Amino acid sequence: MKYFIILIFMVAYIPQVNSQSKTIYDFTVKSISGEDFSLSQLKGKKVLIVNTASKCGNTPQYSELQELYQKYGGDKFVIIGFPANNFMGQEPGSNEEIAQFCKLNYGVTFPMMEKISVKGNDIHPLYEYLTQESENGVLDAPVTWNFQKFMIDENGKVVGYAKPTTKPFSEEIVKWIESN
Repeated sequence: MKYFIILIFMVAYIPQVNSQSKTIYDFTVKSISGEDFSLSQLKGKKVLIVNTASKCGNTPQYSELQELYQKYGGDKFVIIGFPANNFMGQEPGSNEEIAQFCKLNYGVTFPMMEKISVKGNDIHPLYEYLTQESENGVLDAPVTWNFQKFMIDENGKVVGYAKPTTKPFSEEIVKWIESN
């Protein structure tokens, strides 16, 4: 009986420990220009991960995201954009077209990654981690539209998310960035 109780404890506890030990630092993604980008290079920084689109009602958020990055970006904070075409075909462009659009229309200087899928059968592994409590150990937060924002702490852990309509300079996001 004693061994049975220990076995039950291990089965219930070990998956939770494993998911809690995983961080964004375990992932390497591709930059919008095709180079490997290890998220481990962001250790010690707060990271705002945003799925983006060029033809969405939320697209003007690029401007605010850039302002937020100019104000807070540097050694302690970074924004990472992930273009995705999961919602009504609102990101139809190639990586090159997306990069040009972001630079010309919004002056984006924060890191942009290659276009990925943020939901469905072809969901990118990073977004599996971000959106599933079984992976991140904190919360379930399926992406509901373009410009959903995931807040990652200095240790690479998911600490929260903001809905797509939440503006980059919202009290929630600014307080999180400015907190110690």
